[in-house]
Amino acid sequence: MIRHHDFRHAGLTLRSTLHIPAGPPEARHPTVVFVHGFTSNRIELPNFVAMSRLLAAEGIASVRFDLSGHGESDGDFFDVTITGEIAETRSVLSTVRTLDFVDPERIGLVGMSMGGVVASITAGEEPGITALCLWSPAAVAPFEIGSGYLKGRELAPEIAEKGYVDADGHRMSAALVEDIAGLDVYGRSGAYTGPVHILHGDKDVIAPLEYARRYLDHYGANAELEIVEGADHGWGSVPHRAALHGSTLSFFRRHLQP
Repeated sequence: MIRHHDFRHAGLTLRSTLHIPAGPPEARHPTVVFVHGFTSNRIELPNFVAMSRLLAAEGIASVRFDLSGHGESDGDFFDVTITGEIAETRSVLSTVRTLDFVDPERIGLVGMSMGGVVASITAGEEPGITALCLWSPAAVAPFEIGSGYLKGRELAPEIAEKGYVDADGHRMSAALVEDIAGLDVYGRSGAYTGPVHILHGDKDVIAPLEYARRYLDHYGANAELEIVEGADHGWGSVPHRAALHGSTLSFFRRHLQP
């Protein structure tokens, strides 16, 4: 079953899609919550939809939601901060645990790119996450933006001229630039002690592989990094996307199934 659900946070509606496996109405399923990337939405380029369908076929439910200022959710992108996205994700998780089809003791979290940063910090600060999977986590962002650049463009002159940075057609505020630059990604993520599976392509030029490797220094033995040869940031080929989805499914089978 696929149905829509509206979450509420700080006066905003965050719109979502729920995938519920077949079974008796009273059944409670392990559930995975997806966090999309920067300027993206709950469909996401590596295909959250296909991943949700694969999970449902294995008896694992999922929730795909649009962060504020993205997709169909309320809000303007100009008002987005990563601090706000972490708060939204925690709020969604809190409500997800109360849904009638969810087993609140078996909650997984997937984050793509900047959503991986959000998911990793959320897991470190929100109790009760059973398993965490990061796709191409953009842990480079605080270092890149903290140096004053985004994809090779100098940020300060553009903000001074326009009052924002044009990020692929989205108005990126000075507040968002400052928020990202100040993120302690690894320190805040490292508090999570559950199983972590990181998937990263060795041809990722958006979020270089070396920043994914650094997670292992903070997680320790509970984390594993799977490097997929030839894969880019968006997992833009059929074999690479199949490898991403298959590995993710295997990870959640191990850690969310009874």
